[in-house]
Amino acid sequence: MSHSRTVEIEGHIIDSGTMQRCFGAVMDLGGSFDVEQFDVGTHEEAESYCRMRVSADDEGTLQAILHELHQNGAVLEDPSDVTLVAAPDDKVVPPDFYSTTNHPTEVRYDGEWIDVERIEMDCALIVDPDGPDGEPRAYTKVLNGVEEGDLVATDESGIRVNPPERPRGSGGAFGFMQGGVSSERPSESTIREVAAELRDVKTAGGNVMVVAGPAVIHSGAGDALADLVAAGYVDSLSAGNGFATHDLERSLYGTSLGMDVETLEHPRKGHKHHIWTISEIIRAGGIEAAVEEGIVTEGVMYECVRNDVDTVLAGSIRDDGPLPDTVTDAVEAQDAIRDQAHDADIVLMLATLLHSVAVGNCLPSTTKTVCVDINPATVTQLLDRGSAQAIGMVTDIGTFVPTLAEFVLEGDDAAVAEAGESA
Repeated sequence: MSHSRTVEIEGHIIDSGTMQRCFGAVMDLGGSFDVEQFDVGTHEEAESYCRMRVSADDEGTLQAILHELHQNGAVLEDPSDVTLVAAPDDKVVPPDFYSTTNHPTEVRYDGEWIDVERIEMDCALIVDPDGPDGEPRAYTKVLNGVEEGDLVATDESGIRVNPPERPRGSGGAFGFMQGGVSSERPSESTIREVAAELRDVKTAGGNVMVVAGPAVIHSGAGDALADLVAAGYVDSLSAGNGFATHDLERSLYGTSLGMDVETLEHPRKGHKHHIWTISEIIRAGGIEAAVEEGIVTEGVMYECVRNDVDTVLAGSIRDDGPLPDTVTDAVEAQDAIRDQAHDADIVLMLATLLHSVAVGNCLPSTTKTVCVDINPATVTQLLDRGSAQAIGMVTDIGTFVPTLAEFVLEGDDAAVAEAGESA
């Protein structure tokens, strides 16, 4: 006996590849489909609509197919309200709880579709029938944040996922689902487009997040990143104890991990500079205190303090010291990074797999992402996390950041000159 259900898909589902993915999912999982209605949008702003009946030989196969279709934005015909079950205890979710994607999501509650706030992958979906304003509210919670009595969504009934669609018009450097990784891509023109995007985001009052690894300092790119911070192009910084330590070491001793980044020489006892740096910062009472006392006089961390940039230094098991500003509680660090990520409009991931993956896990798929690393595997892994608008560049971070800063600040100079001429 065949088992079947009818699903509906609508939006810009042709040029975004949604229909192709849905048809492929049904066939790959051993099912079949019958398109009952297909209305094609005939101009740029018009949406398309498809209703199809999906069939499989057994209920298990059908449910697997419906799950894949759900991930691509399909919903059951005449959907029911979301199924909610109270969490039995703190940090305990009901069996078969719904695990979120990073795509914009809605839940159907009391006959109405509600946007899910703070969307993020691999979370529980909570519905509060009486939100702060008395209206129903839906939002995500990480598992360790679930509290006894929270109403948790189970299975996929009454839940609608909305994968990002191809933007209307030119996509530029952030073309839809680019995902391509190539060291042969014309890097200077791509960097110039990233610079233009940063300027546009800031002009619109948006938020720029930077995720940086120690290689930024080792490669000599720290000065350029500090210039971007000083010019107001960085709103938040996510990094580790190592990045901050070597940036501060550069200010105190002119070295990074004991090496002079200009001459590439290794001064006598240079291998001790990083641990001496940590000691001096601890003695001062923290990075901000060290800046205020004149101990630290330059660098990325210096500019972050001076420009009130939201900074999260997340610790790891291998950290020396660590610096007193480093968050050593992993859950606390995750929550702090999560707040940064949800505020970001564009994220620059610079030569760090560890921290970039942590941030990538927290990002909605709609956030623009730039990932730069000399290792192609790092770039591929980050882009595969599902951002709809992403750039991946396999290049030396010591070249990328100074070039980016030059193009961004060059734009500032041009804007000043243009304003002067118009006056």
